[in-house]
Amino acid sequence: MDTEKKDEEQKEVEEKDSEQKDEEQKDEEQNVPEQKTVERKKIFLVDDTEFSLVRTKQFLKEFYTVYTLDSAAKMFNLLENVMPDLILLDIEMPGMNGYDTLKLLLADERYAKIPVIFLSGKYDEESILKGLNLGAVDHVTKPYTPKDLLTRIANNINLIDNETDFQIDLDKNVSKLTILAVDDSPSMLRSIHFALKNHYKVHTLQKPEKLKTLIMGLKPDLFLLDYNMPVINGFELVKEIREYPDFKETPVVFLTSESSQDHLKEAINLGINDYVVKPFNPKKLREKIAKCMVRKP
Repeated sequence: MDTEKKDEEQKEVEEKDSEQKDEEQKDEEQNVPEQKTVERKKIFLVDDTEFSLVRTKQFLKEFYTVYTLDSAAKMFNLLENVMPDLILLDIEMPGMNGYDTLKLLLADERYAKIPVIFLSGKYDEESILKGLNLGAVDHVTKPYTPKDLLTRIANNINLIDNETDFQIDLDKNVSKLTILAVDDSPSMLRSIHFALKNHYKVHTLQKPEKLKTLIMGLKPDLFLLDYNMPVINGFELVKEIREYPDFKETPVVFLTSESSQDHLKEAINLGINDYVVKPFNPKKLREKIAKCMVRKP
């Protein structure tokens, strides 16, 4: 009888242990973080050189889903089925070069907002500005380091989701004079920044209506203003600037595609110091800005 009782007690203990283990296991399963599947950003890498395709994909694939294509034609074929978050595009390619490829992308509303970074052995100012003026978001010169390319990609891959004021302040050398460039075109702002970044501390603003919120914090030494802008044009912006006592005499340079005498007279009467006609020559732009800075009281 005692033996039977002990067996029953032992069985009861084992059952409780088993129930406790089951509960503990359930708790553990519930506490395991959910393994979420994060969809990787997709990058098209377009280059006619096999070595460049292999080498670049090698370090990009750890962070992105990379599609390698050796021609623009193959890229456009793939675009029918896959929408990339960014395109890395070589400039010198047989069949269709990078510049012409970018023009076709921008002409199609389905692809016009895809950020394009040029990868090229071209490093002269004219070639780089040509791509930026066409609408590329950046230009990376070959040979490039993995760190540099990854940084450029990270800075631009979310442009589709984050359409904000295009403000640039990459140069932290505060000893340089400050220029505020205002233009409604992101590609023009990139061109301006590239042309001036080694000589001045450059800030850019895409929405002129937000000038009032920035002007006193930045205290620019010179304003570079586009003439034709929506909401507020260059003439109206000059009037706003001159309302501030601190900026009554601050040099203003117009950047414009118009060069009629009436247009220029009106701008001069408003108090601008000079003008540059688009598309601008980087050297001439720097020369005109330098003269305005020298004349600054």
